[in-house]
Amino acid sequence: MESREQNQVGVRRTVIRTMAVLVGMFAFAFALVPLYDVFCQITGINGKVDATAQSIVHEEVDESRYINVQFITRGSPGLPWQMSVEMHQMSVHPGQTAEVDFTFTNNSHKESWGQAVPSVSPSNATRHLRKVSCFCFEEQQLQGNERLTIPLVFQLARDLPADINTITLVYTLYPIERAIQTASLNNIINHGVKNDPKNEAKNNNAAGETI
Repeated sequence: MESREQNQVGVRRTVIRTMAVLVGMFAFAFALVPLYDVFCQITGINGKVDATAQSIVHEEVDESRYINVQFITRGSPGLPWQMSVEMHQMSVHPGQTAEVDFTFTNNSHKESWGQAVPSVSPSNATRHLRKVSCFCFEEQQLQGNERLTIPLVFQLARDLPADINTITLVYTLYPIERAIQTASLNNIINHGVKNDPKNEAKNNNAAGETI
């Protein structure tokens, strides 16, 4: 009897431990994505860029170095936009604030939304790139055939590693679906108007007057 009870206790312990491990693995899987994002933001790995504006740091410009900054724009099959840049590359001193214009053109006749998602190469340059003003911080809306020019204002930190001579900024356009949200909002508004007792009373009175 004692051996049987001991076996049952051992089985319970094994089941409890197994369930605890499964729960821990499940929770860890959910935590991987935010942990990875934080890790990328801190280390700059994978070229992820901070999506918030940064302040200009007033530091002495290192005129002994020139950094070649390249700009590449990419479209998206699901978005009828074209994105172009004023110049494809420029030379910048560390500590210097620079500005370059990007132009967005909606080649369709319909209103649409999009957002430019940036990446930086080499990835370890991300921590040394300060974006003071950037269109990539928010979604953009363009009417049919509209053209919009927005500046990118950035600064390279003086502590940029000495082995980095070229930085490439790639901006890829992605569509933002707003049609469903707009349609739902219109349905709610129209439904509310139709079901409004005041409007029904007005319609009935109007019908009575016509009769």
